[in-house]
Amino acid sequence: MPGKRFLYALTLFGYFSTLTLLTVWYSWLAPSTHLPTALVLCAALVPLLFPLRGLLHGRKYTFAWSCFLALLYFTHGVMEAYSSQATRHLGLLEVLFTSLWFVAAMAYIRSDKP
Repeated sequence: MPGKRFLYALTLFGYFSTLTLLTVWYSWLAPSTHLPTALVLCAALVPLLFPLRGLLHGRKYTFAWSCFLALLYFTHGVMEAYSSQATRHLGLLEVLFTSLWFVAAMAYIRSDKP
C-alpha cells in the first residue's frame, strides 16, 4: 500500500484538479449560454470549498465526507460525457479527477488501520 503522504497528495491533486477543471470549463472553455457565468461558477464551485480547510489539514473525517461530494461531481461528469458531444472530453476528465480523489481519500482513511 502506498504511503500516507502519497495518498494525501494524490487526494489533494484529484480535488484541486476537479476545482481547476470546473473553473476553466465554465468560465473559458464552454461557458453557459443560458445562465450568467458567475451564477454557474457559484453553483459549481461553492460546494467544493466546504472541505478545503479539512483536506489541507489532513483531517480524516473531512476526507471521509468529501468522498460523497466527489461522487456528486463524478455523477456530473458522467452525465456531461454521456449527454454532450461538445463537452464529452471535459466530462471524462472530471470523471478521472473525481475517481482519483475518491479512491485516494478512501485509501488515506484506511492507511492507519492494521
